[in-house]
Amino acid sequence: MKVVILGGSGLIGRALQKSFSKSTQVHCFNREAFQSLEHLTSIIDGSDFVIQLSGSTISKRWSKKIIEEMWQSRVDTNQMLSKAVQSMSIKPKVICASGISYYEESSCDKPMTEDDPKGNGYLTDLNIAIEDAAKSISDDVIILRFGVVLSRDGGALQKLYWPYFFGAGGPIMSGDQCFSWIHIKDLVKAIHFLMEKPQSKGVFNVTSPEPVPQKVFGKALAAALKRPFLIPVWEWQLKILLGKGSQVLTLSASVIPKRLLDDGFVFDYPDVDSAMKELIG
Repeated sequence: MKVVILGGSGLIGRALQKSFSKSTQVHCFNREAFQSLEHLTSIIDGSDFVIQLSGSTISKRWSKKIIEEMWQSRVDTNQMLSKAVQSMSIKPKVICASGISYYEESSCDKPMTEDDPKGNGYLTDLNIAIEDAAKSISDDVIILRFGVVLSRDGGALQKLYWPYFFGAGGPIMSGDQCFSWIHIKDLVKAIHFLMEKPQSKGVFNVTSPEPVPQKVFGKALAAALKRPFLIPVWEWQLKILLGKGSQVLTLSASVIPKRLLDDGFVFDYPDVDSAMKELIG
């Protein structure tokens, strides 16, 4: 089997690459894969699976340039990938990344599933555009709506680790906003699970089945590190640091992976305590 990972140098791409057996040909590419349609087509030609993970980070201050990069690195790349796949006589199965910001804000006691409608706001509009471009690739494309990915190798947990380690952990605002997350190992396991099911297609939420309030997540991280959970972070502080990008941390997103669970997927780290035990040790 030949697998091409686009955006392969990112957190998910690196973990996914390591997960395949030696019998699988895995080829990873960064943004240079999209330098031209011809180049992209030559890269994915002959592959069985193309896993599209390209996308610049959204956890930063949103300048005009950053917003353009967020769009170009996700929507434009999906559009080019669609053109490349359509030009091929033998088409690979394609998996594309999206995000749970597709949904409207919700509390932990009212989680969203794949059956729920879209929300409002820039991040929702971005995810709709990402998915519309992905759907143009093929009728059986798989679209993964990721929650916050937890890994010691990067992402949100790495950014939080040292502040919490030095005792500066605390709730973001009230801490009541819901936090939908996924352990990196369960995320990788879910991708393999879907790759092994030829009938898989459409949208899948890739989150743990137990979203929690941000303050519960924070307390679990602080407890795993044996540190206090005291110092709050207020919305005005986040706006100074991140501007409009602060909504990534302040929005309440309650999402569960209904389709994965219905298909029989079993999480190794379904709750925040088991995840922290494995990640922090």
